[in-house]
Amino acid sequence: MASKKKRPYLYEVDLMRVIFIFGVLLNHTTTAFERATTSGSASQLFFNGSHLMLHFTRMGFMFMTGLVLTLNYYNRKKNWPLFWKKRYLSSGIPYVAWNAIFIALAMIGTGVAFNYSSFIGKWAHSILYGDSFYMYYILVTFQLYLLYPLIVKLFKTVKNHNLILIGSIVIQLILLVTFKYIFPHIDTSNWWYLFRSYGVNVLSYQLYFIFGSYVAVHYREFDEWVHAHARGLGISTVLLAFGTIGLYFFDRNVLHLTMAKTLEVHQPYLMVYALVMISFVFWLGRQYAYKRQHGLNAKVDWIIRMGAKISFGVYLDQTIALSILKGIISQTSLPSWAYVFLLPFGYVFVAAGSFLIAWFCYKVPPFGILIGRPQKKHRKEVTEYDKTYKTTYKTTSITPKRGYDQRFE
Repeated sequence: MASKKKRPYLYEVDLMRVIFIFGVLLNHTTTAFERATTSGSASQLFFNGSHLMLHFTRMGFMFMTGLVLTLNYYNRKKNWPLFWKKRYLSSGIPYVAWNAIFIALAMIGTGVAFNYSSFIGKWAHSILYGDSFYMYYILVTFQLYLLYPLIVKLFKTVKNHNLILIGSIVIQLILLVTFKYIFPHIDTSNWWYLFRSYGVNVLSYQLYFIFGSYVAVHYREFDEWVHAHARGLGISTVLLAFGTIGLYFFDRNVLHLTMAKTLEVHQPYLMVYALVMISFVFWLGRQYAYKRQHGLNAKVDWIIRMGAKISFGVYLDQTIALSILKGIISQTSLPSWAYVFLLPFGYVFVAAGSFLIAWFCYKVPPFGILIGRPQKKHRKEVTEYDKTYKTTYKTTSITPKRGYDQRFE
């Protein structure tokens, strides 16, 4: 019997995970400092005006979910009940557990006497609505898991996958125009929760899941396209990033939107920015994969490798480090400009703290279950991690250019 062929380990995905998750932490850290500044100050304007630059991270996370799911399941024999069981357990247990932990800590931290019925009520609400502790992403992925077989069927049925991607972009654009220009003027208070709170509706992010699946199915072609257009992608990324500042002033001074709507992620411009940024981050990941083959510093490689492995845990536990930071900030009385100066220090605190908590869970049984990595499952991964690359990596007869290579599955 022929041995089962291993799928190549894609090291570029590791760096992409790290960039997106620690970008999310920077986004939330800047919000914590912005709230400490004086209303109308130049420092507050700095935080708000630059905030939209970081909004690609949410879409990047959605893209990674679609990419990894499709890389793992697209060509497998389908057993969707088993898929749902595995996915809902691996994400659901941490989701339920962290909501309980955070609610309990919040009750203790605010000095409220623990009340069982109050705890259960808040816990049930946070699980059902996903509107606490940055848990909306998990609620969105639950919906994706339910619908994912339809995405696979779509790609298997429609032969021209470019049409799928183009159609997804058009649908996303229509949704974003609706969210930005129509929703503010209609009463949605009596709508079903997932319709009025579109930020936790999977359809609001459908493009990024579809884009991730598209890249997974056409990995080599997308890899070649990104390499050929790397310079243009880099320039476009910078221009679009600074263009978000103009978007901020347009929303505030021309459209006269509220601050909440101005800083909202669901805007047509940000769709374009996110797609370009995701593609550029993919290229950065490919550079990491190349450097890893040609002599990358071991410590840097370890940080990226471990950051990727516990990225889901970092996302889940970030509320702890952010809450401590907010508590420290609340005890200060500094001029607004000082909070801009302290931002890098606050970010290092949040990033390091979130990493260490997730790392603890990863290493110490039985806490691995809190980050979706039960210890009995990940030990084999750690042992075999560095064995897969050399034995499963293939190149073409054409000598790869520096910073580029081609991989076949």
